[in-house]
Order: sequence, then C-alpha cells, then structure tokens
Amino acid sequence: MSSNGILSLHFNQDHGCFTVSTESGLRIYNVEPLTQKLYLGHEHVGSVAHVEMLYRSNLLAIIGGGSLPRFDEKAVLIWDESQKDVQKKAVMDITFSQPVVNVRMKTDRLIVVLRNQVHVFTFPNNPHKLDSFDTRDNPKGLCEVSSLGQTLAFPGPKCGSVQIVNLDTAQPGQSTAPVIISTHQTELACLALNQRGTLLATASKKGTLIRVFDINTKKKIAEFRRGADPAVVYCINFSHDSEFLCASSDKGTVHIFAVQDMELNRRSTFKTMGFLGTYVESQWGLANFTVAAECACICAFGPSHSVIAICVDGTFHKYVFTTGGNCNREAYDNFLEMGDDLE
Repeated sequence: MSSNGILSLHFNQDHGCFTVSTESGLRIYNVEPLTQKLYLGHEHVGSVAHVEMLYRSNLLAIIGGGSLPRFDEKAVLIWDESQKDVQKKAVMDITFSQPVVNVRMKTDRLIVVLRNQVHVFTFPNNPHKLDSFDTRDNPKGLCEVSSLGQTLAFPGPKCGSVQIVNLDTAQPGQSTAPVIISTHQTELACLALNQRGTLLATASKKGTLIRVFDINTKKKIAEFRRGADPAVVYCINFSHDSEFLCASSDKGTVHIFAVQDMELNRRSTFKTMGFLGTYVESQWGLANFTVAAECACICAFGPSHSVIAICVDGTFHKYVFTTGGNCNREAYDNFLEMGDDLE
C-alpha cells in the first residue's frame, strides 16, 4: 500500500486513536495529543494486514497479512495487551475457510468480514456465532457498525445496495432479515454510519457523489458532490453530532460537508443538467483541504470543528474549519518518526 510498509490505517470507534498495520508489526497512536501508545514489532505479531481497537481498551483484533505474517490470514486473533506475559497476550482466535478481509468490534459483538460473507459473534467471553449474511463480492471488506447504536451496514446482494441489520435482533439459531437500501447504480467504494446508527453515507467506485440516507425511512436526505472527475474515495466519516461529514479521495483533497444545516454548503451548478435525472440537488462541500495526491488517507472529526487526516506516507494533518467555509491547518507531523523510544 505504501513505500514505508504501511498496509492499512484505521480509527477506533471514537476516532480518538488510530491503528497502523505494517510489514514490521503494528502501532497505535493517540490523536489528541498525537503520541504513540503501543508498538508491537515483527517478533511479536509478524506483518499485519489489519488491526481493530475496541474503543480505548486493551483488546485488539488482528488479521495477519503482508510478506511475513505470523498469524493466519484466515483467522481473527484477539490480543489482550493487559496480559503481562507476551506469550499469553493472544487470548483467542477464530479461524475461517477463507481469508478475513475486515473485522469490527463492539463491547458485546465481534463482526468478521469475508469477501462474500459477514459473520456476527457474541463477544468477548466464549464467542459463538449469532448470524451470517451473504454479500456480493466485497474485496475491500466494506462493513461498518455504529458505536452508540446497534446498526450494522455492509454491501447487499445487488450492485450498489447496502444491507442494514439491527444487532439487537440477532439471536443464536435465528436468521435476521436485513433491510436493503439501494444507494448507487455502480459498485460501492466506501460507506459510513453515524454514531447512533441512524444515518448511512455511501460513495460508489465512480467517486463523484456521496449520498446520505435516513436508515429508518430508507430515503436519501442529501447528495454531496465530491467533484466532477471520477475518483477513488478512501474514507467517509460523520462528526460525532452528525452535523458534518468528511471524505478523502485519491485527488488529495479532504472535503467537509454540512449534513444538518445544508444551507452552509455551496450549491452545485449541475442542478439544471438532465443527466442527474430526478435526484435531489447535489451540493459542493462547505470546506476542504489538501494532502498528498494519490496517497491513501483516512479522515475523521476531532474536537471543536477540526478534521484529522492520517496518510499512508506517515503524515498527520489537523485542520480547523468554520461554518463560513474557512479551513486552516493547525497541526502537521510524521507519526512514523514518533515513539522510537517505545521500541
């Protein structure tokens, strides 16, 4: 994924920390202030494809990958950093018949994503499977779960559709019928849920539009225009209060949109063009800032109208925006150069 060996980047559920999976192990950083919290080298975990934190607890879900993995790519390994003995930190593993492409955790659920299935387990004590769902081919492992609600979202059976599951209704031996929302005519590239699990945001592989849906009504409530040219959308995230949305793409621009007070966004000149059909008027962003073009990055909201971008080139960006559309850089750093004393 990058020249410095980074294979994936992920925020934890409250966006206050992020994980870095690399060819030489894994790292975990605190966002405010930017500090390295944990380093596990190759001798402990091998090369790692994906790491998921459970909020700010000591529990991590690890998927092996890369060139020298220590853990099977077909397994999810649960690592408990509170264990004193390194040999006992790997407290659990669940193995599947095909590679695991993503994993999500809640305090009482473990969600494991394969290329064509999503499995839901109880967690953390004696995990047992609650339900399984078939998906269309999902190589990126698209799957999100709301941190405060019980909403689970992942690709549906049809191109551009999203399945919504209420985890409260999942019981052993009872299959739950997902709600299906049609979001795009082309394949999904990215999706996000707000913290309460009431709003869904999606982008397709075309990458020009980001759509927001009310999960209860299945209706589209907003359509945001990232740009006119196709792009690879890397990440979408809602602010904690659901007032704003941020999105990053391979164009090197992080866009910020107002979700609640949409009058703050700039109106799109595409409104009168026939090729948008009967869709609601799309809007340009409220504000944006740039990072390195074609450098994959994740983005999320920090405190006080700030947006954080973490890039695979090792750079950390923090910008503060105003409702008037101004956007100013507040912090810039290289997180890979931090915390060497922990190694």
